[in-house]
Amino acid sequence: MKVGISGVGFMGTVHAAAWAATEAEIVGFCAETTQEAAELAHTYRTRVYPDYAALLDAVDVIDICTPTHLHHEMVLQAAAAGKHIICEKPLARTVEQAQDMIRVCRAARVKLFVAHVVRFFPEYALAKAQIQDGKIGKPAVVRLARGSYRPKKPSGNWFLDTEKSGGMMLDLMIHDFDYARWISGEVESVFAKNVSTLHPNSATEYGIAILKHTSGALSHVVGAWAYPPPTFRTSFEIAGDGGLIEWSSDSTAPINLLLRKDSADAPDVGLPGSPVAESPYTTQIKEFYEALKADRAARVSAADGLAAVQIALAAIESAQMGRPIQIARLPEVGA
Repeated sequence: MKVGISGVGFMGTVHAAAWAATEAEIVGFCAETTQEAAELAHTYRTRVYPDYAALLDAVDVIDICTPTHLHHEMVLQAAAAGKHIICEKPLARTVEQAQDMIRVCRAARVKLFVAHVVRFFPEYALAKAQIQDGKIGKPAVVRLARGSYRPKKPSGNWFLDTEKSGGMMLDLMIHDFDYARWISGEVESVFAKNVSTLHPNSATEYGIAILKHTSGALSHVVGAWAYPPPTFRTSFEIAGDGGLIEWSSDSTAPINLLLRKDSADAPDVGLPGSPVAESPYTTQIKEFYEALKADRAARVSAADGLAAVQIALAAIESAQMGRPIQIARLPEVGA
């Protein structure tokens, strides 16, 4: 299996390390400039391709690790070339784009996997398994929190351009929107608040969203770009009618240290830790790799990616409008 990676920023680097743990061949990288891709190409003893089209010609699978606003066009181009696709989350910048991507991939008979990596973190996967086994009964209240620092880049910080990234609610909180839906089922409404709606020029961002599920469960989701680098904190609490599951990243750390000054060696984007030998990002890529080899589904589908985008955009709209937003049932476009 020949794999190419488009985008050589932080996530491109993480995905490259994950692919290196499989039997797939990384045939090369492409980026905005060939100079940007040179270091990764050297690390993995492969080549830099001059552009995306040239890379597509050389691969069986394309792994898209580019900014969110580029996903739509790149997926369509890959599908037209008959290539299977791994796409970083969020799947797309809009619901309509995500629907189009799924429709086109289905018509082209290529697989489209979305990298919602939280489903592969062992704590989150174990909680899901415990719930499926009926250990806490029917989930009623889910509390999810994810806090990091504002993404930082030496230039062209697309994360802080809401037209490109959608902002913190779409880029960061979407992880927990997806997980809440995985635990408690479809979402029928969202009510949200965030700092940036009232203070657009704030140096930090904080948001809270309440999801009402069709099952009757409620999910309370909190997200923040507010800590100093390199801090990244996550936690969950899942209460059912027969028990409670709770976990916090703080509980796995011997001490918690928050620095007043930014840590210079922190990555551009925060990365949650996990006390396991294998990175959850590697676990994720390995599952996608095996799913492609065996022509089977993975634990997260393109349809899941679409649903997460819809929830996140509803949360953004709710914060702007100051009222709950109903989640419309979308027509079936394939998984």
